[in-house]
Amino acid sequence: ATAEVKALIDAADIYYIAGFFLTVCVDGILQVAQQAASQEKIFCFNLSAPFIPEFFGDQLAQVLPYVDILFSNEDEARAYAKKNNLGTEDVAEIAAILVKFEKATKKPRTVVFTQGKDPTIVATPDGITRHNVEKLEESMLVDTNGAGDAFVGGFLAYLAQGAAIDVCCQAGHYSARTIIQHSGCTFPAAPEFKA
Repeated sequence: ATAEVKALIDAADIYYIAGFFLTVCVDGILQVAQQAASQEKIFCFNLSAPFIPEFFGDQLAQVLPYVDILFSNEDEARAYAKKNNLGTEDVAEIAAILVKFEKATKKPRTVVFTQGKDPTIVATPDGITRHNVEKLEESMLVDTNGAGDAFVGGFLAYLAQGAAIDVCCQAGHYSARTIIQHSGCTFPAAPEFKA
């Protein structure tokens, strides 16, 4: 990494990497993950697509021990479970299993699985919680592309402010709900979220 990039990495408190980067630069992901671990910062990772656990399982296995918050949707979670013979397709059960996987640090893992209009599943060592998604009339749904990324953006924006997980989920749901009402990655000029 250049000195400028290294300075940005050093200054961050929360790191987030999408699973797509497993296809090109595992060493780069591990460098960021190991730095986060050594400085007790938060390292977040997203499975990103079902093909990631299906075809990049070895690379994912290298990164997973460093993951403090794992994001995924239900299809990606099920693809992971199938590929790794977890013996269940139940999203909450998959989340509960992944919380217990090996960690490189003593920091507990949180697993956050979105399920579209169905409740978001959050697993921690303390158990499973379900966070309801506000209903949206089907006629208001324009484009679901980017919904998962918008969820993570809203979630992490509030995590960075020290918000509780339930508020982070609300912010994520708000962001996803907003983005799916617009075409592409567009959004209203001044969206307002209130926890």
